[in-house]
Amino acid sequence: MPLQPAVLPPGVSKARFQQALAEYRAALGADRVIVEIERLLSYTKVMLTEDEGLHQPSGVLIATTVEEIQKVLAICNRYGIPVWTISTGRNFGYGSAAPATPGQMVLDLRRMNRILEVDAEMGTALVEPGVTYQQLQDYLDEHQLPYWLNFPGPGPIVGPVGNTLDRGVGNNRYGEQMAHFCGMEVVLADGQVVRTGMGGVKGSNTWQSYRWGYGPWLDGLFSQSNLGVVTKMGFWLMAKPETHLTIVTALPDEDSFAKAVDVMRRLRLQSVIDNGVAGGALYGLSMTTRRSEIHQGKGAIPDNVMADFLVKHHAAPYVIVSTLYGSAEQVEANLSVARRAYAGLGAFVTSRELGERMPPDLKHLIHTQTGQLNLDEFGVYNYRGGGGSVWFAPVVQAKGSEVIKNIRLCTDVYRSFGFDYAGGFLMGYSGRHFDHITELTFDRTDSEEMQRAHACFGKLIEVNAAHGYAPYRVNTAFMQQVSQVYGPAQRALQRKLKRALDPRGILAPGKSGITVT
Repeated sequence: MPLQPAVLPPGVSKARFQQALAEYRAALGADRVIVEIERLLSYTKVMLTEDEGLHQPSGVLIATTVEEIQKVLAICNRYGIPVWTISTGRNFGYGSAAPATPGQMVLDLRRMNRILEVDAEMGTALVEPGVTYQQLQDYLDEHQLPYWLNFPGPGPIVGPVGNTLDRGVGNNRYGEQMAHFCGMEVVLADGQVVRTGMGGVKGSNTWQSYRWGYGPWLDGLFSQSNLGVVTKMGFWLMAKPETHLTIVTALPDEDSFAKAVDVMRRLRLQSVIDNGVAGGALYGLSMTTRRSEIHQGKGAIPDNVMADFLVKHHAAPYVIVSTLYGSAEQVEANLSVARRAYAGLGAFVTSRELGERMPPDLKHLIHTQTGQLNLDEFGVYNYRGGGGSVWFAPVVQAKGSEVIKNIRLCTDVYRSFGFDYAGGFLMGYSGRHFDHITELTFDRTDSEEMQRAHACFGKLIEVNAAHGYAPYRVNTAFMQQVSQVYGPAQRALQRKLKRALDPRGILAPGKSGITVT
């Protein structure tokens, strides 16, 4: 389905759409209402397993204030025009800036990019949706504030609001973003503005200090949802430690890897470590290595070819990486505990001992675990080439046996469609689960390969669901399928909430599979 010169919102005539555009222009200014196809291209580019035409917007509305958002939503309600809200629009591998379904107006909040407050004493920040991690880091650097940010792989160009609302994960000791935000401001579909938690108390100075407020906790309603437009969000910043040291355990086989995962969990539950990444070698290698350097044949890379490549490049099949934080005494004490715990399982080494011998993928991990923004992880998009990338990320218990079981499930599916398994496990903040992040890369210029990738991703969802696993987030092409995995009761309750808060269904139709009907 190629891009069309004009895609009308569903059920809206051309004449009615033109009337709505006139009202949008009166509310925002003509320069911030975009409908020309050539100006829409950056909002239609996707890395999905589907044609761009299936995600083509009718136009773009660029809002800069809460009042403008209220005006936009009022017009949308009058004309029945849906809007797909983005913050920075760089949700790569999950849909980017394009809507889940064609015919929506993209509500672009990138110009709402003010850092409203940073409390240096409390270690909190209040920001708008368009603020990027790089912008916030620059602020911390300029004011010489002793805090680190918790960011995902593409940190410099994405932002904390969007990443948190999509339940993203960072790599320092804070881990899950949803565990460390505090307070939202939300514009509902009817234009009402709600401040959650202590933000509802006039004169309160604890909006970014205490998240729960009084009564039912509302914030969760607006995470991975289409029930409101978040316009402000508070965050807790990680205090910069006195010192830090990264520890690495290289594992020679599947059995030792499973045992090391159990050690990792116990160390986290005992607060010896605060974070951890575990996984196979290929994902790290894909940041700096092209697939053709490993294997040039069709189908998935054979086990013996991969094993020979690892031996040749002195790389272990599996690795676990954590960073210790605290005073020098704390770090040394926890280092001793960790060294003893991993003893006999593999090669245990510290970043201090590796020095200049540190491989690029490990250096990248250390940077993300120690507050150093970079774009090194974008190298994975060159591994196969062709511009196609989607992430499959099921939730797995933090047990070695579960990790191995899920790797085998996913690997079998990837291979059956001719793709390579490349993935890793990000430990959740509690230490009791992993987000199993796997990447499906493919050539979008090859229609057969794109169709095969689409079928592969659907099969991954199906096979994992049959064994009790489900993704914690998913790209826009598969939101309906994943929502069904979570059962009819959850879908029915979400539908009731949608009807109550957005009866005309104007906010992001298709988001997380939530609908009015």
